[in-house]
Amino acid sequence: MRQTALTFAALLGIGLAAPVLAQSTAAQQPANEQVIVPEVQRREVPLPKFPSKDFEISALVGTYATQSFGASTVAGVRLGYHLSEDFFVESVYARSKVTDKTFEEIFPGAGPLADTDKKLSYYNVSAGYNVFPGEIFLGNKYAKASSIYLIGGVGSTKFANQRRQTFNVGFGFRVLFSDRFAMRVDVRDHIFSYDLLNVRQNTQNLELTTGIAYYF
Repeated sequence: MRQTALTFAALLGIGLAAPVLAQSTAAQQPANEQVIVPEVQRREVPLPKFPSKDFEISALVGTYATQSFGASTVAGVRLGYHLSEDFFVESVYARSKVTDKTFEEIFPGAGPLADTDKKLSYYNVSAGYNVFPGEIFLGNKYAKASSIYLIGGVGSTKFANQRRQTFNVGFGFRVLFSDRFAMRVDVRDHIFSYDLLNVRQNTQNLELTTGIAYYF
């Protein structure tokens, strides 16, 4: 009888201790514990450096129509910087030689300009805005990026031994043949005044130029 009582007491103790032991074991070994820790070797990857190609340099050639004197050849250089895909700024220097042949035909030997006065040069700083960026298709297989832009600025013109402040406004068309090269066509109106034959007049002088631009 005594042995039976001892056996019952031992079984009761084991039954009461089993939940406590199971809970302690579960606390010591979480179910989500990761047994194997991966060792990842990280390596530094150098980032590629792409040239921005924001700067532009180009030569220009075309026709400059001086009011009251007719058209003559003009040539110059252009340096620009593209602030974004929409806005850009540029500076231009160009030279031309004005002719007073029409006056000399009417009044022989009485042209209003001396030989030294026939040289015309100008420089300006302008800002442009690409109003119609898009593509131009060359045949059925090729498409090139292009844009139509508006431009305007201020500068100075030297003509007839006089240097005058000049405003210019106009528009242009640009076609990019690659990341580095593009062709431009520009139309400008150079507005300035000068004194000729003791008469001051405000003039509007149209210019049409084209050129190849290089981006770097």
